[in-house]
Amino acid sequence: MAKAKIFIVDDEEDILDLVDYVLSKEGYTVERFHTGEEILRKVKSDLPDLILLDLMLPGVDGLDVCKLLKRTSNTANIPIIMLTAKGEEADIVTGLELGADDYIPKPFSTKILLARVKSVLRRRTRKEMDQMEVIKVHDLVIHPGRREVLVKNKPVFLTYTEFSLLYFLAQRPGWVFTRYQIVDALRGEDYPVTERSVDVQVVGIRKKLGEAGKYIETVRGVGYRFREHL
Repeated sequence: MAKAKIFIVDDEEDILDLVDYVLSKEGYTVERFHTGEEILRKVKSDLPDLILLDLMLPGVDGLDVCKLLKRTSNTANIPIIMLTAKGEEADIVTGLELGADDYIPKPFSTKILLARVKSVLRRRTRKEMDQMEVIKVHDLVIHPGRREVLVKNKPVFLTYTEFSLLYFLAQRPGWVFTRYQIVDALRGEDYPVTERSVDVQVVGIRKKLGEAGKYIETVRGVGYRFREHL
């Protein structure tokens, strides 16, 4: 099976050299970019399987690149791993909320880099398999391929994370999931989680869905489940 194609975006030549060497040695096809503008031009004609994106870029920074990619239909499903030397929690949280799949702080171990890349690519494969299933529950329709939610035939605009959480619960109606299980499914193992981070997303989803928000039920002391009936 052919290895994935990975785009690296970083303005530090030594980082590009290191990541290029490590990934190429593993058999991945690698392309390098120095600016946000370069990667945004490239994806108009060529889509990768994964993007490694530095947050601190000249011109258009990494957060803006991530936002633009996730808001464009043909690039929205490309996994993004952020590379950051900032170490500022606010930037990491913002990137993840924009739809980035993971982050690696600089300096990083090449073993950790490879493990994160493999993990994100595995999750992408599972998501692609899931995207064949459109979920319809009375007046609520969830279309994963289009990342579209309709309530009584009217579109409901959810963030990347809100949509992923709703779809994850709706795929398994009646099942109860803890907050940790939800985050593990959406972000992968060992992702730091607080109860509030999931609760805030659920509040946002319910508000946007209106009456249909009642399909997400709080199971006191445990977590959440998706109900098939109101």
